[in-house]
Amino acid sequence: MKRKILSFLLVFTCAVSVLSLAGCGKKNKSQVYFLNFKPESATVYEELAKKYEEETGIKVKVVTAAANNYEQTLKSEIAKNDAPTIFQVNGPVGYSSWKDYCLNIKDSKLYSFLSDKSLAITDGDGVYAIPYVVEGYGIIYNDAIMKKYFALSNKKTNVNSASEIDSFEKLKAVVEDMTANLDKLGIKGVFASTSLSSGEDWRWQTHLLNIPIHYEFYEKDEKANTALSLLDAKKIDYKYAKNFENIFDLYVNNSVTTKTLLGSKSVADSMAEFALGQAAMVQNGNWAWSQISGVEGNTVKESDIKMLPIYTGIEGEKGQGLCIGTENYFAINKNADENQQKESLAFLEWLFSSKTGKQYVTEKLGFITPFNTFSESELPNDPLAKEISRYMNDESIKNVPWAFTAFPSEAFKKEVGSGLLDYVQGNKKWEDVRKTISDKWKSERG
Repeated sequence: MKRKILSFLLVFTCAVSVLSLAGCGKKNKSQVYFLNFKPESATVYEELAKKYEEETGIKVKVVTAAANNYEQTLKSEIAKNDAPTIFQVNGPVGYSSWKDYCLNIKDSKLYSFLSDKSLAITDGDGVYAIPYVVEGYGIIYNDAIMKKYFALSNKKTNVNSASEIDSFEKLKAVVEDMTANLDKLGIKGVFASTSLSSGEDWRWQTHLLNIPIHYEFYEKDEKANTALSLLDAKKIDYKYAKNFENIFDLYVNNSVTTKTLLGSKSVADSMAEFALGQAAMVQNGNWAWSQISGVEGNTVKESDIKMLPIYTGIEGEKGQGLCIGTENYFAINKNADENQQKESLAFLEWLFSSKTGKQYVTEKLGFITPFNTFSESELPNDPLAKEISRYMNDESIKNVPWAFTAFPSEAFKKEVGSGLLDYVQGNKKWEDVRKTISDKWKSERG
């Protein structure tokens, strides 16, 4: 009898163990795996994952791709058994590359949260990617340093405030006169370093190039969506190559760092120079607030952080605003387990509708979101987000849309960055850079 009882207990214990293991296996399989695009937001997403697990018991795995290596990382990770369940596509081009992995989320709460449904990436009747942030970039400036310049008794310009700068001509005059007065202004250069080290040049090969490319296609059809027009463009005339040269030269010739050394500079270096008061201006977007505020020894007051449009000398640029748009779209892996898909959507819906999630989105991620779940009082309160909102709500100006979401490829962008580095190091002339951009576009799209 004892032997039978022992046998029964043994069988029962084994059965419980098997069920427990099966349960554990199921829990692991239904885990949310978020492949993050933004290195600067990695720690915040990791905190959010812990908060979500505390509230729901669901574990969220956060992996962050290295700067400028998201596509490569996604290609590697998506092929694994434990593939990302939430990933990002960068607009129409990104969707065309990853549409075989994008779940139709038309019936999700996340889609219903979207204030402007036209912002979503659609294909036929389906909705396959949702934008989660509206961002903007331009020339960030330290108003305290600018006011110091405008108060100089020996200044050679007639410009008396940053708000009067409304053209490349005025910007150039002010910048070059400030360079002549670096000692009096207490700065090392007007512009923070133009970061051209590998993987750190996206502000120029993507964001800065956006302006001349946008205007070229905008002129052809003012009513057309520039990015969609670019998707079908077999070639570019690069009509405004000189204007790109105008602003790029202004950056590198009035910099904290000698231009031949810019190949060693990162975005973090550049933002630290601005935060420490070594430079008066830096081209970047509202996402840079966390980098500025996080620099130890930061000397820039929140009230002094403002933004200017990136003027390039294109005719009619008076009234131009910031470059505003998005390339940040969330997609759900349609090849994931159904439970993973549901839990992944639940996590994103929690992020953009719960009190905890919205607080992190507003205060730590600093996102200006396109969702109707945020009241006006829940919008980001940092100075750069306020500047984006100010430009978005000013009907007297015309902001520049993000055409770069339809640039041919990462390879194209890297080629442009490499050409710019060769240019500042004296190994190429500007005509060579112009030809590189035109030829590379044609070779990939033609």
